[in-house]
Amino acid sequence: MTARSHWNGVRMRTVEAAADPDAAPRSVTLPADWDDTAAEALARLAPGHGPASLPTEAARWIDDLCMGEISGPVIRPVARTLSCLLLMRQAAPAESLWHGHHDRRPAFVVNLAAFVEADNGFMAQDFVVALRLLARVLRAVSRQKAHMRNGELPLPDPHGPTRAHLRPVVEEGHERPPTAGTLQLTNLDACLAGMGLDYDSEAGRDAACSIVALATLVAHSGEGADAMPLPPVRSVVPGISEVARAVWQEAAIATDQPAARVETGFSAPGPIDALLGVESCGLAPVFSPLRMDGRLATSTLARLAARGLTLEAAFAATLAGETVLPLPGAMAHQAMHRALGGFADRMPPRPDATRDTLATRSGLERGVRRHLPPRHGGFTQKASVGGHRLFLRTGEYADGSLGEVSLTPTRESPMVRGLMDTLGQAVSIGLQYGAPLESYVEAFAYSHFGPAGTVEGDPVASYATSMLDYAFRALSDAYLGRRLPDAPHEDMMADTPAPMLPLDLPESGHDDGDDTPPRRRGLRLVG
Repeated sequence: MTARSHWNGVRMRTVEAAADPDAAPRSVTLPADWDDTAAEALARLAPGHGPASLPTEAARWIDDLCMGEISGPVIRPVARTLSCLLLMRQAAPAESLWHGHHDRRPAFVVNLAAFVEADNGFMAQDFVVALRLLARVLRAVSRQKAHMRNGELPLPDPHGPTRAHLRPVVEEGHERPPTAGTLQLTNLDACLAGMGLDYDSEAGRDAACSIVALATLVAHSGEGADAMPLPPVRSVVPGISEVARAVWQEAAIATDQPAARVETGFSAPGPIDALLGVESCGLAPVFSPLRMDGRLATSTLARLAARGLTLEAAFAATLAGETVLPLPGAMAHQAMHRALGGFADRMPPRPDATRDTLATRSGLERGVRRHLPPRHGGFTQKASVGGHRLFLRTGEYADGSLGEVSLTPTRESPMVRGLMDTLGQAVSIGLQYGAPLESYVEAFAYSHFGPAGTVEGDPVASYATSMLDYAFRALSDAYLGRRLPDAPHEDMMADTPAPMLPLDLPESGHDDGDDTPPRRRGLRLVG
């Protein structure tokens, strides 16, 4: 293996790691500054159950990819560059190439955060050089291993075409070149953190669009002017516009024989991301400021430095109750997905924003109670349900969220008043511990307990099945912005049919065969 010599002089360490907790550990040799998560990923990628070494496994796929089309005097610099990209944790092939499975579409995973330096920012020129080499290798492997590929049928995109696909139709008589492979981008949030940008910000989304658009531009180079993507409206990354303009001028040259298509996309969780030290897969945000070993993550240190905070100052602010680095939620993830939809060829499934619960939005940890301040806002609503008067009182936090509920019926029995008061206290405690109001509304709306009838004094409802039904529908309208419709009135329900009797009795209730005269139905005057 010629590529094994590229690792000479690299300091290594050997650890015991397993692909999963149930598997037997094996000796894994990898660079000394790589963490144990990378060792577990290598144990999963390496075949067999014996010792695994990163130089040996890397040389296996590098020598395999550099044979055939990439040969002669250029094989040595290409192989050395691939080894350097892996050593610097900038790029690595997909899991299928590690295992030598050429019946699938080849791909490379590109760690965006590895192209950011603390002093120089995003290294756009190095990024372009690396992507050009990876695209060249993908096209060469596609030609060399074409006879081993499975037939792929063109399937419709379930998420619809992106703006990168909305390009002029290929002229008649010219077939669209086949897809040679995919460049899967990953660790976007850590890349933005290295540049001092927040994930949930306009500047962060603009920078992400510029980087992804540049990657798509480089990947489509050689495919003709019609394959070039549209550039973003503005760029906040220094120097990236000049590099993109130079790449555009080189790539927009018309060619009689376009190169095989290389697409861009985003990676999914797997051992390759763990091997590259990725904090968040694809375009997803970083979900924790800590690493697996409990230390601060690289993105956390970068964002603290961008805010001018030392570790002592950040720790003191955290003890004082401040949120130094708020983590982005599902809404920020969805906004980033929407922003990048026009600059990548393949997009992951759209994130679900409904998972952003109240505890996530308020930063409330599970099991921690957030008491209402002694002086707080809220409202008092007087209404009547079926002629029974009810007072609904609420208490709000400074951000306007609900933290206390009180239900007071005025003319009910002491038992009913006690039950309603106890229920209000139980709901208030649950809200202060982070329980979502939506769950209470689903549980108590349209419930039957106590009087029901017409609602007077509040336009939220005109009819309620109980006092609880009215109260929680009113809370849904006030704090969730969702007005629930009235339930059908009990007197408007369909009449229940008479039970079917086993005997066919006459409607008059008098049998003609009976000689007993019917009872006289008249009024008697009693003196």
